[in-house]
Amino acid sequence: MVNAYIMMLFVVVFYAGNILTGRAINELPPFTIAFFRLVVAFLVMLPFGLRSAWAYRDKFREYKKPFLLMTLTGITFFNTFIYGALQFTTSTNVSVLETVIPVATVGLSAFLLKERLRNSQIVGVLLSLFGAVWVVLDGRIFSIAGMNWNIGDSIMIGAVGSWAVYSILVKQYMSLFPQFGALFVMSGISIIVLLPIVAVEWLVAGVPSLLIEPANVAGIAYLGLFPSFIALIFYNRAVGVLGASQASVFLNFLPIVTMVGAWLWLDEAITMMKVAGALAVITGVMLTTGNSGKRQKHLYGKQHQEKAID
Repeated sequence: MVNAYIMMLFVVVFYAGNILTGRAINELPPFTIAFFRLVVAFLVMLPFGLRSAWAYRDKFREYKKPFLLMTLTGITFFNTFIYGALQFTTSTNVSVLETVIPVATVGLSAFLLKERLRNSQIVGVLLSLFGAVWVVLDGRIFSIAGMNWNIGDSIMIGAVGSWAVYSILVKQYMSLFPQFGALFVMSGISIIVLLPIVAVEWLVAGVPSLLIEPANVAGIAYLGLFPSFIALIFYNRAVGVLGASQASVFLNFLPIVTMVGAWLWLDEAITMMKVAGALAVITGVMLTTGNSGKRQKHLYGKQHQEKAID
């Protein structure tokens, strides 16, 4: 249980780096960023993912529909939606909309999987959501109604829905597949799906000349290794222990970690309003994750650990 919490904290750190890095290299087109980050991830996983993927090829075929849906929602388009949104809207708007992910996941889990949440968990979800919104708005909670919503905000709705669906499918099906093999196949499928889209993007906007700049190459390498590979390994294992609803609540830490990263690297101020919001998020996460998840541990634990090393 404790290991699952630690893994989710690392997931948050890596995904915060995904936002900061994506913002730093957003002069590149969004599908180009998504495509090359997956190429990096595919090459990283090739040495130890190919053998296990081949060994479980019959299992991939048997569950091809849910596996394909997991691939498209969690690997192919989630981050593509984020990179696309950052082309049109502000990072504040993106951060606010990302905090909707746990609520969307809880709602879908309750509807599709009949998960039952204690009253304290419901309070925790709402408190962490409120705290995360408070952080990104620096306490000006009522100004959310006056924010300028545009096409980028609409694109982020796609990201919210994608990750909620992915989280639920991971809980139901990921334990059937070898960890590295599954991510290897997912990355390969995503590359195939995105390749023609990138080709159209380059035909319309031209081949990005900034693609080979050292800073952009380093940024794509980070995106391909940490958010695309290591974070997904951690997230999938944590979902198996904590459940989709509880694991996704940790995503409310994203605005806080992103805020700290911006303060360290961009000299942005951290106000008392933001600190208060951070405390609310932490309290909400503690309420939601406290003394639960034991019922679900057996669904994933031993079986998944065995398959992860195949």
